[in-house]
Amino acid sequence: MVFMTGYRFTPYFENEVLQTMNLKYYEDMDSLYIDLSVKPSAESREVSEGIVLDYDSEGNLVGIDIDNASRKLDLAEINLTSLPVHRLRSSA
Repeated sequence: MVFMTGYRFTPYFENEVLQTMNLKYYEDMDSLYIDLSVKPSAESREVSEGIVLDYDSEGNLVGIDIDNASRKLDLAEINLTSLPVHRLRSSA
């Protein structure tokens, strides 16, 4: 069963488009990747068992990988609370 295939969150502030955050679930690997930037990862650090943070060449966080995601998170639902989101797109 696929809980989700991908979600894009694009917040808008004062007519400026900020970086889009993408959530992608890989069912075959039970991995959830939260993509925070279009910049490529240059370094990865495992900060907890199965939680890997990806950084670009300037040290900025560009992604979060959560292994065994369905055992760590309820992937059936995403709750957005108190976010100034004007538009939410689902590619699912």
